[in-house]
Amino acid sequence: MALLRKPSLRRTKVRKDAAYASIWNIRRLAETDLIVSLLIWVVFLLLCFFILSVDLIRRALYIEMLPVGAVVLFTSVAAAFYIHHYQGRIIRNHARATALAGLAVFLLAAAKLVSLISGYTCAATAGAVAAAIILSISYDQRFAIGISVFYCLLASFAAAPMSAAIDPVAEHQLAGINLFVTASAGALTCCLSLREIRTRMKLLKVSAAAAAIVFIMALSLDYLAERSRPIYVFSNAAQHAAAAFLVGLLIQSLLPLIEKTFRIATSMTLLDYSDANQPLLKRLAMEAPGTFSHSLLIGSVAEAAATAIGRNGLLCRVGAYYHDIGKINKAGYFVENEMGSASRHKELSPAMSQLVIVGHVKDGIEMAREYALPTVLRQFIETHHGTTLIEHFYNEAKKLKSKDAKARPADMPSESEFRYPGPKPRTKEAAIVMLADTVEGAVRSLPEVTPTKIEAVVHNMSMRRLQDGQFDECDLSLRELSRIEASISKTLAAHYHGRIAYPQPPDIPPGQPHNDKPEQKKNS
Repeated sequence: MALLRKPSLRRTKVRKDAAYASIWNIRRLAETDLIVSLLIWVVFLLLCFFILSVDLIRRALYIEMLPVGAVVLFTSVAAAFYIHHYQGRIIRNHARATALAGLAVFLLAAAKLVSLISGYTCAATAGAVAAAIILSISYDQRFAIGISVFYCLLASFAAAPMSAAIDPVAEHQLAGINLFVTASAGALTCCLSLREIRTRMKLLKVSAAAAAIVFIMALSLDYLAERSRPIYVFSNAAQHAAAAFLVGLLIQSLLPLIEKTFRIATSMTLLDYSDANQPLLKRLAMEAPGTFSHSLLIGSVAEAAATAIGRNGLLCRVGAYYHDIGKINKAGYFVENEMGSASRHKELSPAMSQLVIVGHVKDGIEMAREYALPTVLRQFIETHHGTTLIEHFYNEAKKLKSKDAKARPADMPSESEFRYPGPKPRTKEAAIVMLADTVEGAVRSLPEVTPTKIEAVVHNMSMRRLQDGQFDECDLSLRELSRIEASISKTLAAHYHGRIAYPQPPDIPPGQPHNDKPEQKKNS
């Protein structure tokens, strides 16, 4: 009976849609960057397996390579899932994925080479400290801790000393769980104490702290093991501590190369770019002084707002300094640079004015490339307007069309023609600069500035940006947005604070300064 039953059209349609959806998902996966990232992971897996097995291959111990392969496989799989969960953008950014894999392979190879040549395992601790410092600079602390622990696990196998019969030095070296714990202690110390680098002494302090922790940990583990004489215990602990400290000094000198490799900018670099003597900022101050003053104010407002939600305030401030550099090319077309002269937009149609205004974003990106501005600062130039509507010229265009008697409803300008091309802010720092830029212009246009009016303007503008979808790509929560509003309102109220009028002496005519030629008044 079931075979003779007429099939349900709805059920058949659902099955077809499910089949099409499965095919589409497979095709989408095939077309994404997942395949390239998978190839990078496979190459990394093979290189790690070769590095850890090179001494076994040399001694023809092929059976022992199987457990080594299992350790490398499961550790690499766990690391891949960790990267996918906490830094999924690395899967789409092949340059960063290659740099990350290359860093791990290089450090593992160095630890293995030192172990094979000299029998010392301190290179594994040095590699762990180096990985922790570089990852903390390039990413966040949580990601750096996770990847550093995975590296310590592989490094403890890579630098495992050979038997004392082959190398007498190996008898007094850290190995196995002791080496893993010692290297992990140094790596965790670096990750937890290195949030940002604002001074040149920061890396030295972090390296010294890591060296002290490594020395205490190695000394304690060797003492508990009771395998070596005291002289060897202190010597081994000193080797690992010295390796941890020296690698910090090395990274200090290689910091510019690390920044270029991972396309990042440390706090020291950001402080350098905040200097008013930077060529681009000097041009902005000379050719567009109104925009320069506006950018300085936005920088202080954005920095306070970013600090209020625990984000990078320095990055916000420096990014705000450069967000409007594209106005240099046509400075006179922007109201803050008119200096009392007539607006040039009176001679242009709304469509042409819109092209001039939108063009400052493209010009800014081109100038950033020309002056080799760090990538982390370019995001503020291209996203500080997102895809917002240029309302003034859009309304002007609508007025012109409405006055045309022959105009049809289909001829009216659309909003898409008067919107910025984007993209929308992808980080919370970029969203803060966008909101601060919008709010500052709106507050400046108020006829009377009071704290209550500032709060109303800030809230209204933030809600408009939120409803317009400008914060959809930056994971900004409503609680964080509320804190940002409060911080911006407070900073702008402090900037536009009221002033008490200077008293006028009774014997001076109104409008004349009381300090104007006092000797003449005495003679008269």
